[in-house]
Amino acid sequence: MKTLSLKLDDTIFNETEIVVHRLKKPRNRYINEALLFYNRLQKKRILSKKLEFESKLVQEESMKFLAEFESFDEYDN
Repeated sequence: MKTLSLKLDDTIFNETEIVVHRLKKPRNRYINEALLFYNRLQKKRILSKKLEFESKLVQEESMKFLAEFESFDEYDN
């Protein structure tokens, strides 16, 4: 386990103290859980942006393929 020193805004610290007191949870555990949650959220956002970017890269080619595929029906009639 790593030791970390950080500075928190007073309002964030005070809110955190209220919450951990009500939850009867150690501050360290609460902050670890909060960071775990936030890291997962950010990873999802990063992946979403990457997928959006890559989808745009293949979108034009996909539309060309779809148009070509749809043209096959014209030859069957």
